[in-house]
Amino acid sequence: MDVPELLISASLLVPEESATENDLTVSDIWDYLAHDEWEIALGVLEEFGDGDPLPLGFWEKLAGAAEQLGLERSADWCHWRCSELRNGVIRADLTLLPAAEARRTTPIPGGGVLRPMWDIGHLSPAGERAVSIARLWVEDLPSLEPGGRATVRLVPLTPSHWTHIEPGRRITMHEDRSVAGEAVVLEVRPPAAVAPTG
Repeated sequence: MDVPELLISASLLVPEESATENDLTVSDIWDYLAHDEWEIALGVLEEFGDGDPLPLGFWEKLAGAAEQLGLERSADWCHWRCSELRNGVIRADLTLLPAAEARRTTPIPGGGVLRPMWDIGHLSPAGERAVSIARLWVEDLPSLEPGGRATVRLVPLTPSHWTHIEPGRRITMHEDRSVAGEAVVLEVRPPAAVAPTG
């Protein structure tokens, strides 16, 4: 499919009564598509994903359109949202330790490439701390400086390790044995029932 077909297909998956934070609706998408404003249509469609969950096919189509338009960050975001549907997502308020108190002295990348370890309360058979891995996306920022604070999205590598996590829980981030940051869980969404796409 080419870009317009992907965007049209994605827009058909948005409930008609839906609106973005700026009160844009599906009919606004159709206007952008009619005027060949693909990038604007893509951006507005991405905003619909902030409301009620949309199906995996929606995000896959948007990812394909973003890739064809050469919009790397947008494509990464749409692929990220596909991962959230498959594996679940934990949103948390993360504070990194300052560079003087941690091993990390450079900002962490915000676009889902970092896979830190998290102490979420599990113990090994020997009674030692066991960590679980989750990819990290920083909301609204390209990166997070040491000592910085932001809302992050975590996609667990092994979702079954995270089923006991609830909002309000404190978890710690590790890139090695030392603590790199501390987070308070804000929201937990389990994996969606995802039908295979063809």
